Amino acid sequence: MTGNRTPPDGAAITLLQQRAIQLKKNMLVQARGKGQGYLGQGLGIAELFAAMYFHELRYDPQDMTDPDRDRFLVSTGHYAIALWAAFAEIGLIDRAILPTYGADGGQIDMTTFDAVPGVEMTGGSLGQGLGVAVGIALAHKLDGRSARVFVEISDGEVQEGSTWEAAMSGSAFKLDNLVALVDCNGIQADGAIVMDIEPIAQKWQAFGWDVVEIDGNDMAQIIGALNWARAVNQIPKAVILRTKPGKGLPTLEAREKAHFIRVEQNEWDLLVRELEEQNA
Repeated sequence: MTGNRTPPDGAAITLLQQRAIQLKKNMLVQARGKGQGYLGQGLGIAELFAAMYFHELRYDPQDMTDPDRDRFLVSTGHYAIALWAAFAEIGLIDRAILPTYGADGGQIDMTTFDAVPGVEMTGGSLGQGLGVAVGIALAHKLDGRSARVFVEISDGEVQEGSTWEAAMSGSAFKLDNLVALVDCNGIQADGAIVMDIEPIAQKWQAFGWDVVEIDGNDMAQIIGALNWARAVNQIPKAVILRTKPGKGLPTLEAREKAHFIRVEQNEWDLLVRELEEQNA
């Protein structure tokens, strides 16, 4: 199984950062196919996905049905653009199909669906991921398995009651094999978050979770938080990631509405150049 339990040094962190940039390049290839997509969120969460698939998760890309694999559930279904970008790098999908993202009849849709090997849950109905993760983590405990369960959820989903019912269950069942990765990018479909969710860290603590809050675009902080979350202390863990939609592409970072992005044909080369400058 892949998965690295050795704390990374500076060179390893740099390599993971380069992995994140490659995921962003893959996302540009995907969205360019139809001229649109969920680029804002995908670019903002790329560092986390790179850390998960190339450092933290224990899994075998040749056998994604192994019952002892770590699970990474993507509750926010439209973050699929980041998932496909990672899957192309680990060989779960053919890189050649990336431009078919969202195409009618294509293999990779704009939201997750479990017909693609490696997808742990269909995340189109927001607010369900944490509940599913609690169930899987509890099953692991009852079966005596050491596998861990990670679930990405968005700050928009934190506004749903189902999330807090699941959070209460996670602490009640003492699921220290469960880690919630809460992406707080401050946006929803039509702009800013509708309801004030702050102070978000204190709310998770009030529900009985250990909590750490980090810059979700800083690879060193992400790795540090994932190391912290390995503690076996009968308490589930929540990592609050403050991320920037469109991270790494100033043109998209500046957009007021970055939920679903349409890019004009003459803008693509500019976006590619902006991303390449990160590796210069």
